[in-house]
Amino acid sequence: MNAIETRGLTKRFGGQYWIPGFREGSPPQTAVQDLNLTVKLGEVFGFLGPNGAGKSTSINLLLDYVRPTAGFATVLGMDTREHAKAIHDRIGVLPEHLTLWDRLTARKHVEFVAETKTVAVDAGAILARIGLEDAADQPVGEFSTGMTQRLGLGMALVGEPDLLILDEPTAALDPNGVRRLREIVEEEATRGATVFFSSHVLEQVEAVCDRVAILRDGHLVAVDTMEGLRENVGAGETLTILVEDPTDDVRSAVRNVENVADVAMEGQVVEATCTAGRAKVNVINAIRETGTTIRDFDVETVDLESLFAAYAGDRLGSDGEQHEQKKVTAQGGRIESGPEPSSDQV
Repeated sequence: MNAIETRGLTKRFGGQYWIPGFREGSPPQTAVQDLNLTVKLGEVFGFLGPNGAGKSTSINLLLDYVRPTAGFATVLGMDTREHAKAIHDRIGVLPEHLTLWDRLTARKHVEFVAETKTVAVDAGAILARIGLEDAADQPVGEFSTGMTQRLGLGMALVGEPDLLILDEPTAALDPNGVRRLREIVEEEATRGATVFFSSHVLEQVEAVCDRVAILRDGHLVAVDTMEGLRENVGAGETLTILVEDPTDDVRSAVRNVENVADVAMEGQVVEATCTAGRAKVNVINAIRETGTTIRDFDVETVDLESLFAAYAGDRLGSDGEQHEQKKVTAQGGRIESGPEPSSDQV
């Protein structure tokens, strides 16, 4: 059983009265197209894409807030259309747009969620965990946006859910709130929960997620680990090495290392672009085998923003249609045609 599984999941809005060739009406708008996604139990899974990519619509399909035009989804092994209540009893959700009751206190909100799930809860402990213990009995209408977001996270944690779905969870949080969110995600993963982390904030996804899916214009363009994503676009890590005695032997030795895409040498500095984590260790060893002393080295990692630009920029044709869906596998570090994505630092 997987935590989340979708096959051919598609959602189009509008277009009920549209007939091609006639002026009346407007064509349907596709929010999600043929989404094939698998999230494993216990994973912290990042769902990345710009605003308008279809992330929130995908989540609404998982929660049965909207029905798919085609395809299906399962959550915790249950069909979302047939077992919505059972699914909601076992998950916690922090939506992008959270609606609260201004006159109710934070404590009452947490207790209300517990009642809907028919579970016992220590509301004080939940509120302390998210840093709202001093505001437990304060009406939420007096809360700042950051406090409101924290409360939404606390409500999602009620009942120790098997799956947490967090949609733009860092919105409105200050640096302390973001740090605490990361800690809670790690704690939940350690407990055994699956975390589905949807965001357009690249650094947050990179910081907490085991694997990342990239969505653009409703199309899935990549699924892999962070290292796998880097390998596939050749945007690896730059290893800068200061050597005692630079020679042509050093340059040749580094060039011959597998998964080294480029080598530059200027004076005593050697730079090697490594497209796989293990290549960095091999570069160090290759230089040492030439008899040259390594005085220092540094590793510069390509950030997720550059990776996102590489993946989101060239998967769709100029007409906006996806001509061939791609998947990225974590095992082989390759891009393959097909509808279904699979699942060393020096």
